[in-house]
Amino acid sequence: MSKDQKRLPLLQHALDAPSAFTPENLLEAVRAERDLPRDPVPEVCVLEFDGDLTDWLVGAGLATRRHPWACFHTSMETVEVDGERVGVIARTIGGPYAVLVAEQLAASGVRVILGLTSAGQVSPGLKIPSLVIPTTAIRDEGTSYHYLPAAESVDGDASLALALQTELGGLGLPVVTGPVWTTDAPYRETSEQLQQHASKGVLAVEMQAASLFAFGAARGVRCGVVAHVTNGVDHSVEAQFEKGAHQLGFEILKAMARASKRCSQDC
Repeated sequence: MSKDQKRLPLLQHALDAPSAFTPENLLEAVRAERDLPRDPVPEVCVLEFDGDLTDWLVGAGLATRRHPWACFHTSMETVEVDGERVGVIARTIGGPYAVLVAEQLAASGVRVILGLTSAGQVSPGLKIPSLVIPTTAIRDEGTSYHYLPAAESVDGDASLALALQTELGGLGLPVVTGPVWTTDAPYRETSEQLQQHASKGVLAVEMQAASLFAFGAARGVRCGVVAHVTNGVDHSVEAQFEKGAHQLGFEILKAMARASKRCSQDC
């Protein structure tokens, strides 16, 4: 590492030093301001990147607002999966926001945090639409460097990824596991970068996996991601970003919840 690189603020974090501002402090402040009870949150929560699925669940009467959720920035809905409640938080766009919320979830007692995110095709051989379960993520973002030493990539929870692959396999969409590229700047993805990552076997590009994986590794929280790949630079404009019916999205969410339960029992 050069002298100039050593001076970069992003690479200068004292990773073992305690935080001056903690999620526990924020949760206490919200509870005090809103007079909220200390009700436990669901053990499994899904961060839903786009928010349209959550909106549909609410409109269809399938989701219930969890009012004791002590967060300034988000609201939590819950849905029932196999007789148990699963938390859903919408529009957690990007690694910084996803991890901000994940910190508060972990401090509230959540055991498994799952990200359901939209993603773009990187590998030319990847079908659109498809589901990608990241096993490792390229760290082209900033949040992960606040949790782990600098490195090119970060691995995900292998057991959770396997459980996700098993549960998602029967939904009629291709399910692929492998590396993804996490970026903070989707409008700065260049053709050269896409070709470079594709040549190294990267499947898709998204905005959460590296951040959540680093947080999970540092904090001892199980984190997994499912990337719904619905667009690509060579894909027809008419078919871009088509995720299918909301019911399919709900089936994906339910399969993710079942995977977390399977992993808790078997892992």
